[in-house]
Amino acid sequence: MEQLLKDIRSCQVCAPHLELGPNPVLTAHPDSKIVIIGQAPGAIVHKSGIPWDDKSGDNLRQWMQIDRDTFYNAEEVALIPMGFCYPGKGKSGDLPPRKECAPLWHPALWKQMKQVKLILLIGAYAQGYYLQDLKKKTLTETVKNFEEYLPKYFVLPHPSPRNNIWRAKNPWFDKEVIPRLRSKIKECL
Repeated sequence: MEQLLKDIRSCQVCAPHLELGPNPVLTAHPDSKIVIIGQAPGAIVHKSGIPWDDKSGDNLRQWMQIDRDTFYNAEEVALIPMGFCYPGKGKSGDLPPRKECAPLWHPALWKQMKQVKLILLIGAYAQGYYLQDLKKKTLTETVKNFEEYLPKYFVLPHPSPRNNIWRAKNPWFDKEVIPRLRSKIKECL
């Protein structure tokens, strides 16, 4: 695993397409019990080099009801994005994750992690890649039907503060999904 992480962190495959240059950000360990598959680091995470080191990460930890020490203990939680580097700014937010990373690196990571009990698929990119035809027509429908993907996957919207409007429109998320997520996290840890 140590060599694999070193290889990923020195990856230059997407360098010509990254406005801030490559800086792959992830954590993983052979004993990781929970794997969080997000989309791609934002500009803040690109600078800090720490996954989920922003308001989205604060929200995600609150949803999961775990502290920073547990969250950043790779023996407990692996943090693996769909795209390992900050993809740059688009017209209405960050660009989508680069498509090269997941097929290039995820299979090798999975081979190293044999203790995984739960995979959190956060956002449409992770859900589309891992669920393929099993995902629903919209992210909202996919998340509303989260039980269908258990016990392997737990599907979630992105925890960005920008999604507070979505949460207000979908109160079932806080009432039904968050308590079940917390229960699953406790089971796994």
